[in-house]
Order: sequence, then structure tokens, then C-alpha cells
Amino acid sequence: MKVRIGLQAQFFAMVGFAILAASALMVLFWMRQQEVQRTVESMSRQATDQVLDANLRRRADGTTGQLAKALANPLYYFDLDAVGDLAKSALRQPGVRYVLVFDADGNVLHDGTPDIPTYGRRMDDPLAFEAIEARDLHAQLTPDTLDVSAPVMVGDSRLGGVRVGFDRMEGREFQQGAMTALRQQIRDLGSRQLLAILLLSAALLTLGGVVLAIIQRTMVRPISELADSARAIEAGQFETELPVTRRRDELGDLVRAFGRMSQSVARHDREIRRMAYTDALTGLANRLAFREMLDARLMQLNGAGRQLALLFADADDFKRINDTLGHDAGDEVLLQFAHRISDAVSRIGGPEARVARFGGDEFVILVEDEDVRAAATRLAERLVAILAEPLVVQGRQVFLSTSIGVTLFPDDADGATSLLKNGDIAMYQAKVAGKSCYRFYSRAMNEAVERRVHLENELRGAWDRGELRVVYQPVYRLADQRLVGAEALLRWRHHEQGVIAPAVFIDVAEQSGLIETIGPQVMRAACGDARRWEAARGEGEPLFVSVNVSPRQLRSGDLARMVEASLRDAGLAPEQLHIELTETAVISDEAHASQLLTRLRALGVKVWLDDFGTGFSGLSHLRRVPVDGVKIDRSFVADVLRDPDDLALTTAIIAMAHSLGITVVAEGVEKEGQYALLRERRCDLAQGYWLGHPLEMDEFMTLVADASTAVAAL
Repeated sequence: MKVRIGLQAQFFAMVGFAILAASALMVLFWMRQQEVQRTVESMSRQATDQVLDANLRRRADGTTGQLAKALANPLYYFDLDAVGDLAKSALRQPGVRYVLVFDADGNVLHDGTPDIPTYGRRMDDPLAFEAIEARDLHAQLTPDTLDVSAPVMVGDSRLGGVRVGFDRMEGREFQQGAMTALRQQIRDLGSRQLLAILLLSAALLTLGGVVLAIIQRTMVRPISELADSARAIEAGQFETELPVTRRRDELGDLVRAFGRMSQSVARHDREIRRMAYTDALTGLANRLAFREMLDARLMQLNGAGRQLALLFADADDFKRINDTLGHDAGDEVLLQFAHRISDAVSRIGGPEARVARFGGDEFVILVEDEDVRAAATRLAERLVAILAEPLVVQGRQVFLSTSIGVTLFPDDADGATSLLKNGDIAMYQAKVAGKSCYRFYSRAMNEAVERRVHLENELRGAWDRGELRVVYQPVYRLADQRLVGAEALLRWRHHEQGVIAPAVFIDVAEQSGLIETIGPQVMRAACGDARRWEAARGEGEPLFVSVNVSPRQLRSGDLARMVEASLRDAGLAPEQLHIELTETAVISDEAHASQLLTRLRALGVKVWLDDFGTGFSGLSHLRRVPVDGVKIDRSFVADVLRDPDDLALTTAIIAMAHSLGITVVAEGVEKEGQYALLRERRCDLAQGYWLGHPLEMDEFMTLVADASTAVAAL
């Protein structure tokens, strides 16, 4: 059985031996007095140097730090007078040799002198490089100067910096006097005990060497190896080689425990890095990993004459999935999206292509190729095609699409931030262009985005400012040309730009989500106005008001509650309200639309399909979606007199809709011949400029009164 000698026992044994040896050789130790004298003198000088330098450093750090903070506003506004005043004030302080205020490139802006002879020159002294690159207080020493520099920051932006040189020689006279007195005292003591010190020093030197060698071998060297390994691990080198020992004492236990700890840290580091750089849902690289990779690639390609393309892909109308099917279904959709994108990138993007989930329903792809524009075009076209194919989620088919923005390096930008911004702008333009497409970035897009953002900001307060108003276009029955209702239309008269076309601002409201605020306001206003004209109309057939509802409102799921509240607040009968929905909005998710329209019809509200015939849906959808009427798109009505195809299609829509018991409304009737032809084809209702322009509320009230008078006369 091996005997375990602990580290503590070894230490006490060595200390006991040292005490015995020191007691026996005490007389000889004093022979080393001369060396002690030099050591004490040197240490005293070093200590005083350190104290003086430490005091000077504290003062220098405080002065320079305060000066850097004080220079922030003057440098931001480039106020050289204020900069000069601060520099001169600092230069007048005791012990300050120079003050240099410089910009972010290291060019001198002020040196505290009246004529600033160094103005505009780039600092090129040996200390300049580190001073310019410093991101915090940074000190540098020369034999006679302490140079302290600090950056001048505004927020996260670095405007430049300041350097202050302090005289290290100040206070050395006091040090020299103290050292002279100390040296004399030591020499006096040495003179009296020189022989004893010399003999004792020689013996202790021998003893000390032996003890130090033992300590070095048994304790210092293993601990030093552990310290080296700890520094390597601290620097991120978790796979560093660790010391191995067979010792059976506490130090051996420490070395082995440290080895196990290092392996555990390396394992956890790998796991943490995987979690930090990987998207948890899709397994793709996340935003952090992609940004670091993009920065690295741009640094490699900068100046190399090579190009890359960044594709910024965003799923269209993804919020509808979460709102209608739930977030679990949304995660499944994102997972399928990610798999399709990864497959397409691996097949088309080339070996250097990378894909990442940037957050939410956004994905970014990096492509490198000799002809990078052509490669990006091929990949974007493929992505648009495959992502438009139906997805099967929770046993249901879901149709989505994607909008892709493409930007090129270095044609469009030479930095990661600018590239990502440009890709986002191009993607937004793809959405504006109708979605399910891709667009390359162009500099003109910045101006378009700025105009659109400005329009969106102005639209936010337009209703409260009274700029938005509801007008009403009359709807007539073709059989007897009697007024039966009106369509509520939104108009915007901007306080500076005048009348803004509905096609412009309605799209902005839809894309920005403002339609979810404006839509209910229009609904409440239309119901209230309809109640007013109904009260003023007197007896006779009730007039209806039709209100357009956007696809975004249809997807929100709150439409039925909003309509019910509007009817209740206005006191309007439900059958006098018609809801108009576009054909494409309904067929994009028939199941959800059918459920919502059933709720609306249960209230007594009628539902019309607007722009019918433009969605390529066919009348078969009318059997699955509960609607009360269809509005033939104005594009068919416009050419019904001269285009046989439009006439045939219009006639077919009227006949088949009637066979299903559905009312048919023609919009855009601008000629008497169109009216007569539609009446002949037994179209039910019509509206258009030939019958009546959109009217303000007061004008429409007059029209209602006149129509009531005419009916009464009959």
C-alpha cells in the first residue's frame, strides 16, 4: 500500500528545514547586506516610480476622460472655437506637455495653441497608431512622458479622440532626495555589519537556491502549467492540451480535476455556440451567425474583384396562418418553407451559397458566382415558384407565396448593414408590385420607399385631421332606373398635396396595416350616414349602403364583431348593409372566408363579391362561398359594346349567377348604350358616372329626397 504524503505535509517539512538552516546560518546571512542594500535601493526606487506613475496615471485618466466627454458636443457640431477653449484649458494644467484633439482618421483638429500649426495633419509619431485606434482610455509611456488618449463618442458613433501628454519628470526631485538619504543609511549599516552580512548572505543564497529548486519542481511548475492552460481556455482555446500527472497529493488531484473541468467547459461551449448560432425551429443559421459570416465574406472579397448576391425572402401574408390556424401551424409552415428554400439553394445556389432564417418569416440567402446576377435571378425565380406551391398543414392545403429582394455586392453596397437594408427595400418593392415575385435593388427604390413612408405617416392622422371623408356613389335598379342604394367610397384630400388617388393610399393602408384602423372608421361612418338618409327618406323601399372590406380585415377574424357593433351603434337594419369583398381575397382561403361570411349573413348583412371575373376563379366558387351578389368588373363593362368576348362573358356571368339566386351588379356604367345592353341582358343593378358620380353626404341626401319625391309622384 502506497503512503500518501499530502501537499500540506510537504510544505511544513520544507519550512521546518528552512528554519533550522536559517538559524544555523544567521551569522553568514549578513554578508549579503551589500546585495540587500542594492535590492532595497532598487525596490525603493521602483516603488517610488510606481507611486509617482500611478498618481500621474490617475490624474491623467481623470483629466483625459473628462476632456473627452467635454469634447463630444463641440466635435459633433464641429465647433473649433469650443474645442480650442477646452484644449487650451487642459494645456495650462501643471505637468501637461501637449494636448491633441483629432478626428476619426487621426487628423489634428486642435493642439491648444493659438495658431494651431498642426491643424489637418495626420498624427504620425510612434504613439499615434494606438491612440487613434483606442476605443477606451489608453496610456502609453516614454521615458519622460505619459501619453493618455481617449475616444470622443456620441452614442455608439466615434467622432475622434484626444491625446494628453503628461511630464513624468515632475516630482522626481523629491524622489532623488529620499533615495540619497536612504542610500546613506544603508551604507552606514553596511559598514558596521559588512563581514557578518557577507558570510550570512552566502550561506542563505545556497540554501535559498536549493529550496527554490525543490519548490519549483514540486509546486511552481505544475501550477504554472495549469495557469497556462487556464489562460488558453480563457482565450477560447477549449481544446488545449492539459498537463498530466501521476502525483497522489492535493496538487495531483487539482490537475486531474482541472482536466475534467476543461473537458466539460469545451463540451458546454460547443453546445452553447450551436444554440447561439442556430435557429431553434428550422435548424438553419440564425441572424447572428449569418451576420458574422457575411462580415467575414465581405472582408475577404473587398478589393478582390468578386461579387456576391444577397436575397431577402419574406413570406407573403404569413400572419394569416397564425391568426387562422394558430402558431403551431405557423411553425410547421415555416419549417416547410425552410426545407424548400434549403433544397433550392443546395441545387441551384452553388457550393458557396448560404441560407439563414433572419427572424419571423424572413430568410436570407447568400450566393456567389462568376455571373452573380444571373445566378441570383435563377434562384429567385425558382424560390418564387416552389414557395407558391400549396403546403399541407394539419390536413389542410395552405397557399402562400414569397416576395424576394435581391441586392448585389459591391454594385449596390460594400457593407453588410447596407446590403441587408437594400435587400429589405427590394423585398418591400416586390410586395408593392403584387407579391409572389422578386425585385433587384435600385437606388431609385430608396426614394420610392421614402415617399411611401412619408405617405404612410401622413395617412396615420388623416382621419383625425378631417382629411379622409366618405362619399357615396348611387346604385340604381336597371329594370325601373330607381335609386336602391349607394357604395361608400373613401377619399383623401391632403392638406398640401391635394386629392390623392384611392389606388395609391388604399394600397399604403393595406400594406402598413392602417386599414385595420381606417376600415372600422369607414364602416361606422357609412352605417351612421345610411341611418340619416333612411330617416330623411320617408316611406318607400329601404336604401342600402355597400362598404368595401379589405383582405387584411377579412383575415383578422374580427370583421363580424366590428360589423355588428357598427350596426348597433348606428341603429341601422342589417339588411341595409352590404359588405363588398374582392374575389381574390375570398378564394385565397375559402374555408376561413366561408365561415366568416356565414356569420355575416346570419346577422342579416348581405355579402357581395367585388371585381368579379378578374380572379380567374370561375363561378364554381360561388357554390362553396355564401354570397348574395357579384359585381361585374368595370373592365368587362367598358368594352361590352365593342368586344364580343366581354359581352359573352358578361352575359354568362348574369345568367349563371341568376341560376344560383345571386344578384348581379354592373359597375363602371358610363354610357347609355352600356346601360341599355345590361338592362336587356337582365342585369339587376348598376352604378357608374352615367348614372351618378360619387357624392358628398349632403348632396346624396338631396338625391335621396328627390328620388323619394319622384316615387311619391308616381
